[in-house]
Amino acid sequence: MSTRPLSLLIPLLAGGTVPGLLQAPANAKACYVFAHGAGAGMEHVFMVAMAQGLVERGIASLRFNFPFMAQGSKRPDPPAVAHAAIRAAVAEAARRMPGVPLFAGGKSYGGRMTTQAQAGEALPGVDGIVLVGFPLHPTGKPSTERAAHLDGVKLPLLFLQGTRDALADLGLITQTVASLGKRATLHVVDGADHAFHVLVRSGRTDVQVGEELLDTMAAWMKKR
Repeated sequence: MSTRPLSLLIPLLAGGTVPGLLQAPANAKACYVFAHGAGAGMEHVFMVAMAQGLVERGIASLRFNFPFMAQGSKRPDPPAVAHAAIRAAVAEAARRMPGVPLFAGGKSYGGRMTTQAQAGEALPGVDGIVLVGFPLHPTGKPSTERAAHLDGVKLPLLFLQGTRDALADLGLITQTVASLGKRATLHVVDGADHAFHVLVRSGRTDVQVGEELLDTMAAWMKKR
């Protein structure tokens, strides 16, 4: 399969479709169903760079737009709608990448909706969940209420979190991941914010941070 993104339409159980992009190397070692955040869709520069970087590391990805994004709305879908879209994307990835280990998750809202979906009813065939900036709480309101459902996720979890993430106080996300036991792993990205940007004075670049994220994700998925 070409490493260039393949455009597709993912059928929803309730009717209609959402757009998706499948990007896969030859002999993929895994496939990641990659849900976007609340503010930008599957073609955002961050999503594109991550998908390309995964391909270069032997990992396929299926990006997709949630219904609200596909409809041009700025208001994220209710959880039930988001969960249904995730289930449809997982089913599509399994159909198109038979025999390839399957992972799910996403950026911020996309990752949170994926864990909620998994906690409610296991996503068929998914071996683990990768969370790229889990939004633990609203900006300026530190709490762990949004993590209450995570105990119901009986899969390996990888949390990628920046030390300057305003939506995930470092102490609270560390405590949250520790409470999940051996199935959860936390990788902390020094100096990164919720979008994984770093300040110039950090001595690093966003590109270097992206490489760190990709190396960590790929290594973790290949070990499952």
